Amino acid sequence: MKICSLASGSKGNCLYIETGDTRVLIDVGLSLRETLLRMEERGLDPAGVQAVLVTHEHIDHIRSAGSFARKFKIPVLASHLVHRKAEKYLKKTSVIEFESGCTMNFRDIRIDPFPITHDACDPVGFVLESHEGTCGSATDLGVATRLVTEKLRGCRFLYIESNHDMDMLMNGPYPWELKQRIKSRHGHLSNAESLELLHELAHEGLEVLVMAHLSEVNNHPDHVVRSTGSFLADQNICAPAVIIGDQFRASQVIEI
Repeated sequence: MKICSLASGSKGNCLYIETGDTRVLIDVGLSLRETLLRMEERGLDPAGVQAVLVTHEHIDHIRSAGSFARKFKIPVLASHLVHRKAEKYLKKTSVIEFESGCTMNFRDIRIDPFPITHDACDPVGFVLESHEGTCGSATDLGVATRLVTEKLRGCRFLYIESNHDMDMLMNGPYPWELKQRIKSRHGHLSNAESLELLHELAHEGLEVLVMAHLSEVNNHPDHVVRSTGSFLADQNICAPAVIIGDQFRASQVIEI
């Protein structure tokens, strides 16, 4: 299993997952040129990708999903509602529609798109299961519901949101209305909320953890690394590798 966070943040999101004979991208929120460049830098062949999975219709997740799919003649997997909402990005694109909450098979993986809370029309997280294990991804969610927690249990790889430090957000420069949106049930998870979720998900089989979608203004990678590391040390388990999803550069290719 190989994973690479190509971008994570409000300016663009893209996650590469390779398991068995299948290679997919979750979201393509960068420009097509930047997506291809970052893949090339990490030795990943974009022509080998077989599908793009879309979490929701916000531009930092879907900007180049259609253009990438059209270039390499592959399908985009999106919910019916997201397909309709993002039609201008997916014109002349082969789209396989799914229903949130209903699992489906794609090549040798089982894909489980589960509903999350965010201010989008039909946002989802994804669990991808293959004979190599399970990967879970959930960002852009205002609250980690019981369903989210149950779906993400038992993963070898987790990609979860740690968007903001609450003190930095409330004392920062954002207007009050935006602060309220971010910390609402339809906004983003704080660092503390991410650790509460991780408390339910940490287990001996968790090998890699990516803390994703960090705010450039209301968070800091060093703070997330310290707090996450301290938390995991207190759990009395073998701590996974902890990686920060970066907005401006791709992570190393993680092989587990």
